Amino acid sequence: MRTAVLDGTSLETLLSAAVAAPSIHNTQPWRFRLDPPTLTLAIRAATHRGLRHTDPTGRALHLSVGCAVLNLRIAAEHFGWTPVTRLLPHPDEPELLATVRLADTTRPTTTHPALYDSVWRRHSSRLPFAERPLPTPLLTELTEAAHTEGAVLHHLPAAQGDTVLRLTREAEHRNTTDPDRAAESRRWLTGLDTGTGLGMPPEALGPQDFLDHIPMRDFSAHRHPNTLPARPFEKRPSIAVLTTTHDRRTDWLRAGQALERVLLTATAHSVRASLLHQALEWPDLRECLMVPVGPHTCHPQMVLRLGYGPEGPATPRSGHTLHLREDA
Repeated sequence: MRTAVLDGTSLETLLSAAVAAPSIHNTQPWRFRLDPPTLTLAIRAATHRGLRHTDPTGRALHLSVGCAVLNLRIAAEHFGWTPVTRLLPHPDEPELLATVRLADTTRPTTTHPALYDSVWRRHSSRLPFAERPLPTPLLTELTEAAHTEGAVLHHLPAAQGDTVLRLTREAEHRNTTDPDRAAESRRWLTGLDTGTGLGMPPEALGPQDFLDHIPMRDFSAHRHPNTLPARPFEKRPSIAVLTTTHDRRTDWLRAGQALERVLLTATAHSVRASLLHQALEWPDLRECLMVPVGPHTCHPQMVLRLGYGPEGPATPRSGHTLHLREDA
């Protein structure tokens, strides 16, 4: 599909694709501004949606925005543009996280059409998965997807996966017993009452693991077991850790793009994913997730649980707000 004009329909589709990205607690912490003369979309952090207790450094916010940037790039290529992306383009504007300029091109798209289709079908599943391992060629493809965006996806053997799950259980326990973090999570669980489309709907949370082996985030809802009873989850989950060599803001944004490319690739193969972020929210537990690679250690940015299973309920999206440059 090719077009040289950014009309209202294609612009609406680009933004809808961007906001279809995952974000921590479904906070959707992004704002968009279009500069019409240069066809450049600026993506800014919506810092008022940041999680002050859960994400004090803003690392998860940057990952969320990185996911939106990747979706925007894929949609732009679908419509025939070459997306020229700059991360943190103006150091004196810390809330400006990225710009994506829509450069016209006659070259064929470099994105597989299945990824664009996956943008609209991808969402996290917090349900039990089947006891069916992922085939080796698919694991390789997911690894290559992360590498394309400058990150590394480590598929963990069972023993290391159990260690990661143990750290995640510890983090989930801390989150539910820390008054500030528990209250913050509950606010985003009930945030849908405002009609904004932000936050987590209760029906999207899913059950807890009957054996407490896989710690699914409870959002401190303390749900009654008769409402969402515990269910047995897979005994040998496929656990992967996404890492970057460095741990700067640009690395967080790149990790977000890598995460979304992995998730879209998985979706194209009918593989579901849960994001187990809890241990990354506590510095001491995150340090335990550091992955040694040769003489160096890589910084963990996300823990993923992958597998075959039912789709989880989709979370809603807010109506995106687009601003034009005032001097445009």
